[in-house]
Amino acid sequence: MRSIHRYCLSLLLLFVFAAKTDAAKPYNLLIIQTDEHHFSTLGCYGGTIVGTPHIDSIAKNGAKCTSFYATTPVCSPSRGSLVSGLYPQKTPVVTNNIPLDDSIVTFAEILKRNGYATGFAGKWHLDGSGKPQWAPERKFGFEDNRFMYNRGHWKRLVDTEDGPRVGAKNKKGQPNYDLNGADEKTFTTDWLSDKAIDFINKNKDQPFCYYLSLPDPHGPNTVRPPYDTMYADINVPIPVSLNRQPKQIPAWGKPAGVKPAQLQKLMRQYYGMVKCIDDNVGQIIETLKEQGVYENTIIVFTSDHGDLCGEHGRLNKGVPYEGSARIPFLITCPGKIQPGTVIEESLGCVDFLPTVLGLMKIEVPHQVDGRDASGLFMGNVEESWEDITFVRSTPGGVWLSAITARWKLVYSINEEPWLIDVQDDPNELTNLAGKAEHAEVMKELTKKLLAYGEKYDDPYIENPRIRSWMDQVLER
Repeated sequence: MRSIHRYCLSLLLLFVFAAKTDAAKPYNLLIIQTDEHHFSTLGCYGGTIVGTPHIDSIAKNGAKCTSFYATTPVCSPSRGSLVSGLYPQKTPVVTNNIPLDDSIVTFAEILKRNGYATGFAGKWHLDGSGKPQWAPERKFGFEDNRFMYNRGHWKRLVDTEDGPRVGAKNKKGQPNYDLNGADEKTFTTDWLSDKAIDFINKNKDQPFCYYLSLPDPHGPNTVRPPYDTMYADINVPIPVSLNRQPKQIPAWGKPAGVKPAQLQKLMRQYYGMVKCIDDNVGQIIETLKEQGVYENTIIVFTSDHGDLCGEHGRLNKGVPYEGSARIPFLITCPGKIQPGTVIEESLGCVDFLPTVLGLMKIEVPHQVDGRDASGLFMGNVEESWEDITFVRSTPGGVWLSAITARWKLVYSINEEPWLIDVQDDPNELTNLAGKAEHAEVMKELTKKLLAYGEKYDDPYIENPRIRSWMDQVLER
């Protein structure tokens, strides 16, 4: 009888040890990033046209951020801040096609130093003007970067004896953005997702970090069958802000003349691209489960910036409007983030590195600009947490913005400041700056902008026009 008891006790101790060992497994990290993606096309953000159950499952099983912003709503600067935890003026990628400085230490480099297998597939856009420029020499910690390319929104990719190549070319033999018969194996979203699946299968027995950077739903708005006709009969809703009055248009938000008929054609293909992305996300999640690594993998779904999709008469990005600057950010972290968590506090790309490494309990070995919001995601943040993020323009038309879960204050070189109540005025049509009842909000946000600029050496706060507006607000 004693031997039986001893046997049972040994089994119990074995199970406890196994459970502890399993719980102590380091988290893997999988980042799925889209390009120029309007958050409202996803079901978890209120989208009703495209069914996105797989992307939505990340929000359901983890957290959804409702006020997450591109630190600069343009490709390269946003990506530079995400990988480095630094503001663009520090990376120094303040606009597209500027190389990331050699001194930058990315989250991938930190994870590699901690024994992680690391890799990247898709659009990098941080190595200058090369296009497509496969497998850049500077890896920045992404050790397997065979399927990384620097620039471009290619629609068909293929494997060759000489490595990956663009599968569509013009008559001169130069790669182009044509579909060129792309199918479920060669359409870029599918092809890149397959590379992520291959990496997971190969590295399932060790800690890994993989960054899947999909170039869709950025234009050109084309997608392979059957997604190209999936939404052909949809009557695309026309944004309320497409038809605005002159007083509702800031200088930085002037419309580009998008017409409703044009929007009908573009958005039907855009929806198809989003659906294709969701189906591939489903296959990747299924792979994680099949390989037994889902429960210790942090999954992040986000974008580099938004796409106005006709809002305010504009397409694309580059302005502080929600459709341009606000991006989807979803994250699972089994055992740490409670399913269904909603984060309303304002965050930005610059906060990603310290936050994800905080969740992984991996020390950041150097000073970064972003904040560790891991406590916010785990529900144990202190009352002192400050609900604010700062967003800046590229050098062309200078503007600077302070954004909270409710307020958005924008200073620009072209006109008086704009204060928008993004909760009560989601279409962003009314400027509340100058209203007596909002004077204190203006002053408080302006003080925080000044403090940010001084702390992080943002030259925009020294711009004479912007500084003049700030001084006027503070003197009222």
